[in-house]
Amino acid sequence: MPRGWSDLVRQLAIWFGFLLAYQIVRGVADRSPAEALRNGARVIDFERGASGLWELTLQGWLGSHQLLETLASWTYWNSEFTVLCLTLLFVYLRRHDRFYRFRNTILLANVIGLLGYVAMPTAPPRMFPNAGFVDTLATFGGLNHGSGLVELESNPYAAMPSIHSADALIIGLSLALASRSWWARILWAAWPAWVWFCVMATGNHFWLDVVAGVGVAAVALSVTYRRELRSAVQRL
Repeated sequence: MPRGWSDLVRQLAIWFGFLLAYQIVRGVADRSPAEALRNGARVIDFERGASGLWELTLQGWLGSHQLLETLASWTYWNSEFTVLCLTLLFVYLRRHDRFYRFRNTILLANVIGLLGYVAMPTAPPRMFPNAGFVDTLATFGGLNHGSGLVELESNPYAAMPSIHSADALIIGLSLALASRSWWARILWAAWPAWVWFCVMATGNHFWLDVVAGVGVAAVALSVTYRRELRSAVQRL
């Protein structure tokens, strides 16, 4: 233990306390389904005018590759909790000097995301079958969106911004910089792009949600690493 067992218990209390508060506050956005559907329809209209709904192409490609669909589905369900928690534990135990700012960046990004969910509840693509979207996770291993624990842990109207995308970028950048082997750096550098593909191809986020999530990550990183950014700017 880098700072003893008491500090580890303290960090776990901070993290799980935040998760509890996160779930409670995020539930507020679940109270306006009509508004969420209207906002989702606005996102569809915007994307059609900007570049077209090319998420449908990703979905079609995913549906024709069983192995890829399985990997994408597991990634979606595990990237936001399992991978995130294991990454926090790894950084705490093995790269402790980087832990506190890494933790703070994750917490700040999720707080910003919560504000977005409350201010603009948005339905995900899978809720718009008339536009051609399908819920690719509907029959995946029993993990459909209406089942038990999945229904408890997920908010159906929290598409904007994509915190999956924000956290994936923070994790990918942090571990790529912290890794000592070249293959681990390449793996973690590619992690954000893979998660972005998965959240869109499974019908859980629009590309605009992903862009907003990247923006959230950029804001959180710029706040927690502002001294390094200021020094880099002064050296230019």
